[in-house]
Amino acid sequence: MAEVVYMPKLSDTMTEGVVAAWTKNVGDAVKSGEVLAEIETDKATMEFESFYDGVLLHIGVETGKAAPVNSVLAIIGSAGEDISVILANAAAGAPGASTEAQTPAPAAPVSAPAPVSTPAPSPAPVAAAVAAPAAMNSNSERVFASPLAKKLAAERGIDIHAVGGTGENGRIVKRDVDHYVPYTPAANAPAYTAAPAGTVSFTDEPISQMRKTIARRLAESKFTAPHFYLTLDIDMDAAIATRKSLNSIDGVKVSFNDMVVKSVAMALRKHPAVNSAWMGDFIRRNEHVNIGVAVAVEDGLLVPVVRFADGKGLTQISAEVRDYAQKAKDKKLQPSDWEGNTFTISNLGMFGIESFTAIVNPPDACILAIGGIKEVPVVKNGQVVPGNVMKVTLSCDHRVVDGASGAAFLQTFKTYMEQPAAMLL
Repeated sequence: MAEVVYMPKLSDTMTEGVVAAWTKNVGDAVKSGEVLAEIETDKATMEFESFYDGVLLHIGVETGKAAPVNSVLAIIGSAGEDISVILANAAAGAPGASTEAQTPAPAAPVSAPAPVSTPAPSPAPVAAAVAAPAAMNSNSERVFASPLAKKLAAERGIDIHAVGGTGENGRIVKRDVDHYVPYTPAANAPAYTAAPAGTVSFTDEPISQMRKTIARRLAESKFTAPHFYLTLDIDMDAAIATRKSLNSIDGVKVSFNDMVVKSVAMALRKHPAVNSAWMGDFIRRNEHVNIGVAVAVEDGLLVPVVRFADGKGLTQISAEVRDYAQKAKDKKLQPSDWEGNTFTISNLGMFGIESFTAIVNPPDACILAIGGIKEVPVVKNGQVVPGNVMKVTLSCDHRVVDGASGAAFLQTFKTYMEQPAAMLL
């Protein structure tokens, strides 16, 4: 009996997926464990393997199209098998041939709009940097690219070897071909070309799955959770001296962000009300401390999680954060890497931002925004002297955390940052 393959939920925030490429055609034999398709989620493009042996009888989502989770992705069965009843049941919202409980199939998938540009005398702006000849893929016969990317490159006369890959493990995917610009050897040439004065010019780009999810989740958080904000100055003189001392040890490389993660984790142990989540009809008080560390990537933002951070040393936290940051940029993070946070940190200090407010990252009740360290005049022992100050702002979901609870947490965090030896005990 034929088996229905549904659009998988490949991350905790995924509501729909885009089929980046099919590796099988209707009529092809399929074995369990073989890659059936490449699915673009809100976080990454991932290979989806078949769970069944048989013949691919039906493709429910065309290449480049989006479909909701649990909608019919494909049907696998025996050659020549009649699947008309299964398709009718699927269209009516029934689970078809599958014996697993599934949610009813939503309405027909809607594809993302194709990029549209208004005519202009000069080339339209593009979203990706100009690709140099010495791209990620060398001019060899073996090219690590999706079938769709190869097809599009051939149709557009693009040398696939010159395209840089942003997919998993450097794989060239559809968006890389869409954003590819032939290399022009010019010194300091800008990636964007301005339109002539008096000419209206723009480019409409389809919204990525990641950007859709960021927009949906943060809009829900901002307009559902009543936010309030608490800002505090941290004296960083002792933290600077401690970091310098630690990094003088051979093989040790600790950042200020690592010290923030450790201090937050230890402060959360003393203030469990802040390490909580709004669950709709109850509040969850987390007894474990999992710190989400926001990392900027090309398409948006990922939040890998340092698990049980309160029980880890600075060097271990440092190694994990560096590894996660690299994986995020390489798009190699797995769902297990970004799920399960109980508190989130967003640090823009390295960009020279003095202070900012961040939107709470659900289901967390709080997020801590870290600004840069600035040398300013401070008063110590009745004297005005140079000092190093870092501004931090705690955004709180008022349904879970009250002002006094948030302020008490910040005071404990401040103590650990200003007396860093305490976090090493």
